[in-house]
Amino acid sequence: MVTTGSPSSIPAWRRHGLLLLLAVLYMDTFIGRQIMAVMIEPIKQEFNASDTAMGLVSGLAFAGVYALFGLGAGRLADRLPRTRVLAVCALIWSLTTVLCGFTTGFALLVMARMLVAIGESAVTPSSISLIADLYPANRRAFAISCYSTAPTLAAIIAMSAGAWLVEAYGWRTGFIVVGIPASLIALAILLVREPARGTWDHPPAEPRMPLSLVETLKSLWALKPYRFLIFAAGMSTLGANAYGMWNATFLVRSHGLDLQQAGVLAGFVGGGSAAIGMLFSGWFTDRLISAHPRWQLLIPQVGHGIGIFAMAAYLLWPADSQMMLFNQSLPTAMIWCALNGFFAVWWVGPCFSMITRLVSPDSRAVAMACQTVLVTLFGVGIGPLAVGGLSDMMTPFLATESLRYSLLLGCVSTFVAMLFLQRAYSAQQQDQASRGTTAGVNAIV
Repeated sequence: MVTTGSPSSIPAWRRHGLLLLLAVLYMDTFIGRQIMAVMIEPIKQEFNASDTAMGLVSGLAFAGVYALFGLGAGRLADRLPRTRVLAVCALIWSLTTVLCGFTTGFALLVMARMLVAIGESAVTPSSISLIADLYPANRRAFAISCYSTAPTLAAIIAMSAGAWLVEAYGWRTGFIVVGIPASLIALAILLVREPARGTWDHPPAEPRMPLSLVETLKSLWALKPYRFLIFAAGMSTLGANAYGMWNATFLVRSHGLDLQQAGVLAGFVGGGSAAIGMLFSGWFTDRLISAHPRWQLLIPQVGHGIGIFAMAAYLLWPADSQMMLFNQSLPTAMIWCALNGFFAVWWVGPCFSMITRLVSPDSRAVAMACQTVLVTLFGVGIGPLAVGGLSDMMTPFLATESLRYSLLLGCVSTFVAMLFLQRAYSAQQQDQASRGTTAGVNAIV
């Protein structure tokens, strides 16, 4: 159960500073993911790879290893100082990302991306666990949204500056430049004092022995709302990550833009609108759930519903429809791209915040690791590969337009996510009815 009774002993500037440091590390790791979107074409041409193979290197090769190490990393974060776990992982991520820039063959690049996944596996579980101890429940959705805005800002940097960097200096230089900052962030994190676990939680009535990893996983699986939430997150990310990975390529193939222009539009329009939507949804959630907890899951469903419509309109909008902006001719479809970016991310802050309320402080990192592993498998592993595979299958019939229709997979996966969110709410209501009292996730003070 969560309380906001007494102020945290950590000064506000130190809490906000740590949140900023966590967000910067998260942003750097996601630049490493997102910059792959503008590397697809040059890597494909250099190694003569197919769209399916590029879906492998940009997704499944990373996601499989991430899933293998993710739960163990979450376990470490629940048992060891989280700042030290983060610092070590950030250093590993930095070195292996730089290594990607020195690979001389496609197979070596795939293996290097697998090593990158090891370093990244503890970043989100450790960070969300720390944020839950930095901010009380009625401010946590916005704090998590601020942290989760990092990937959208990463998309802007990767798609704009990253596109310029890759086009001007090559994809190998891109990996090297992205990898170096994480080493400096690792040193900064080592100097930070982390908050006590369960700062904003009521202490348990009786101290309990720490559970093993298997026992922790069993207890998490027994929480039906949590179970449906992580599947909703996985399906939300499946289409969204595939869309983010292939969007620049879609603009090149279907709208005739050059790589740099496509990267800038995908980054600033898609990423910028998503950043604003992420912050707005977190702020909005913290204010509405005080009136009624139902908004915790209703806001993500509203965002998904509008996002599905906007994504379909963006993908199917005629390529010859243009508009003038700052004396530049741009595809009119970018209006729908902006709307989709704003609404499609409304699930992140509310759902992550709800997970931190459902589980105990000593299992939050494992709970977030499970969620992140599933999101990575679905979003990074299956999503880009499935879209690439569908595009290859439809190429004989649709030629360069095959990618346009394969990306509609995101609309289907988002609709499935809405169904899981509704199941999570129903399971939550059933749990409350069986206990006869409002507890846990709905403890809003």
